[in-house]
Amino acid sequence: MSSAPESLDRSVDLSNCDREPIHKLGAIQDFGALIAVTSDWMVAHRSANTAQILSGGEQVEVGIPLDRVFDSEAMKVLRRATSLLVGDDDVERLFAIDLLGGREKFDCSLHATGDLVVLEIEPSSHEGFDRQLRMIQPIMRQLEPVDDLEELCRIAADRLKDMLGFDRVMVYRFHPDGSGDVIAEAREDHLEAFLGLRYPHTDIPKQARALYLRNRFRIISDIEADPVPIEPEQVMGGGALDLSMSTLRAVSPIHIEYLRNMGVGASLSISIIVRGELWGLFACHHYSAKVLPYSLRTTAELFSELFSLMVERVYGRAEASFLATGREMHDRLMRAVAGGNSLVGSLPELRPIIQRVIPHDGISVYVDGHYDSRGSAPNSEEFRALIPMLNAAASSRVIATECLTERIPQAEVFADRAAGALIIPISRSPRDYFVLWRRELRQVVTWAGNPVKSVETGPNGDRLTPRKSFEAWQQSVEGCAKEWSPTERQISESLRVTLLEVILRLTDEAVQERAKAQQQQELLISELNHRVRNILNLIRGLINQSRHEAIDVEAFAKLIGGRINALAIAHDNITRENWSPASLVDLIQSEAEAYVSGKMDRLIISGEEALVSPEAYTVLALVFHEMITNSVKYGSLCDRSGTLEIDVRCDESGMTVLWKERGGPPVKPPERRGFGTTIIEKSIPFELNGRAQVDYKLSGVEAEFWIPGRFITCQPNGGARERRRNGGDRAQMQGKIGVKNVLVVEDSMIIAIDTEECLLDLGAKDVAVQGTVAGALNAISAQPFDLALLDFNLGNESSEKIAEVLREKGVPFWLATGYGEMSERLEELGAQGLLVKPYGREELAKMLRDYAARDAS
Repeated sequence: MSSAPESLDRSVDLSNCDREPIHKLGAIQDFGALIAVTSDWMVAHRSANTAQILSGGEQVEVGIPLDRVFDSEAMKVLRRATSLLVGDDDVERLFAIDLLGGREKFDCSLHATGDLVVLEIEPSSHEGFDRQLRMIQPIMRQLEPVDDLEELCRIAADRLKDMLGFDRVMVYRFHPDGSGDVIAEAREDHLEAFLGLRYPHTDIPKQARALYLRNRFRIISDIEADPVPIEPEQVMGGGALDLSMSTLRAVSPIHIEYLRNMGVGASLSISIIVRGELWGLFACHHYSAKVLPYSLRTTAELFSELFSLMVERVYGRAEASFLATGREMHDRLMRAVAGGNSLVGSLPELRPIIQRVIPHDGISVYVDGHYDSRGSAPNSEEFRALIPMLNAAASSRVIATECLTERIPQAEVFADRAAGALIIPISRSPRDYFVLWRRELRQVVTWAGNPVKSVETGPNGDRLTPRKSFEAWQQSVEGCAKEWSPTERQISESLRVTLLEVILRLTDEAVQERAKAQQQQELLISELNHRVRNILNLIRGLINQSRHEAIDVEAFAKLIGGRINALAIAHDNITRENWSPASLVDLIQSEAEAYVSGKMDRLIISGEEALVSPEAYTVLALVFHEMITNSVKYGSLCDRSGTLEIDVRCDESGMTVLWKERGGPPVKPPERRGFGTTIIEKSIPFELNGRAQVDYKLSGVEAEFWIPGRFITCQPNGGARERRRNGGDRAQMQGKIGVKNVLVVEDSMIIAIDTEECLLDLGAKDVAVQGTVAGALNAISAQPFDLALLDFNLGNESSEKIAEVLREKGVPFWLATGYGEMSERLEELGAQGLLVKPYGREELAKMLRDYAARDAS
């Protein structure tokens, strides 16, 4: 490679090789001839050996029509082939063509470059292309059943050597950095083995690798032969003719020197292209000059294309296995965090699962500012020093590196523990990371000679020279870990998706086990929306309908309070008893009391008492809620005379509930099937594998529901008809319990006023109402209190500080909340009890009785 002009930078480095114009050398090899013609078939360029290759014919002169030289029939064939050149890199091949009319036959190739068509001509082989093509079939049969990549490459190298007759055939695979190594080799016995040797990226420069992707075949038939110049050397627009797709293209002087240093007389390279990328080469060496017929070279090129497909198939099968592995890992990881632990807390369970798929020496997780690690990994301070650099990278890209210090210098402080990293971002903002670490792995790489090219001064100035020795040259590589394989990188992408799902699950406000399928979740969410709307509409209806029954304001308040309280109790029956079987009668009564409070004689429940398991209780609650709602709206409970009969029967197989409405208006089947109908008819069959049948008879709706026995516990001695009915009578508390000063902390004015009125009515002498933490603390410091009732959640603050002060002063207090789980914190906070909203007079009276009993003891 010659140096730059004096006026330019004279520095010489390895990038000079990448800039060498190997496709515009202005010459070809001597085993063929080249003619370039214009679109109207006028000769624009020709090689100096054209007459020689055409067996002593006349020299083809520039500027003449090509049909003066070639036979008219041959010209028709050439024109037809040229019309098939569509793509920029298309090449048309013609075998055994009589170009001169009755004389020797030739093999030709045609390709387009710019405005010119390039015709390359070689004497035709006596062995026909068809015969050579048939050589591939038995080779492919031998390769077809092979699934192991190394074995596939070994057999391919052996068969290609037999086909071409070269002294050495190697399968050379590229690494991501452009270097490569010999993974299979077939050679003559007396030759030194190159198997396992690694070659630097400068041996096959970047532009050469790009050219191999366009032009699969490259032959150098005789490194000692003089190149044949192309005349004229320059095209009309300036510069040499582009020979990128040429099969005769001459060779760079540096590459000739490289081959000469290896003792090679002829070479052949055939691209192995997998999924559009240059995966490797068949690299063939012969230790004397060797010319292959164009037909045989074409056969070898076809073999390489078929072999590329086989390599792709091997990778495809590996990917199918990878997908199965990824699915298994996903399932294992999701099961590991099913208990609701945080990702940081689940690290001990996650590591063994990932270790089986991606071997590593350490693991770290950084989520919401919390860091934890296992194995050989940086500590919290060391990892936090990396975060600014990590945050500068793309938020959705996995970073895989064997030498982290080359990318992030701050990693040097823990390089003795973790040199390589697979960094998986698992959120966008704030950035969270899941990282697998590998320790330093000191490696010895065996190169084919010293990979460093030296600079020598020659007649044309400074240039890089190829190395002269190719003996095994070992290099010790330190500070790097074992390379992350392509499969491991792919699995890491799948792992990222899984971890994102884990994060979404664990950051869900409820943090609950996903025991139901997506269809059930959507069903329950829709039901929640449906119930909220129904409750709001029901309360409005209760107010409107109850005003006709009350004679004064106090009676109206009691009536409304009892019905709303019954509605809340029905909701509690769905959610509160989910740790043990609950009564079916209580479920039905609590739902009915919200609608027929004070007239429970219209509801007749007969048969056996049954307890329903938690998983079925919610389903039945939804079903009977819809049934009673429909009865109130359209059925026997919509007027003042109808009745509803419910009969409960149990046997070994399960429980049957018979529903019969009588005395209401005539019934018509619904004109449209809404969501409530779906709940009634499909919930029990779908979720419990039971049965549900509804009959819209004119005299009243009748239904039959059957629930399998595994969900039911029967109570043979406790008939449903003997059950005590709970309803409006609960609120009829008699007697007042005296207490002096009570503090009520409540941020809802209406609830606070109602609570104050109830407490005063129950005998409290003075009730102080506060809506904030500051106000409550000021009240406590200003006067003594005998008792306090604290709403725990006060907007953006809680009553925890108030509870602490009351506990220090020895003032007993109760908590009021809409969240049943607060019961778990009663002992921690020092509370005497819990009132679950909505509470009323009965609950307040019980609180005062408990206070009195405590005070008496």
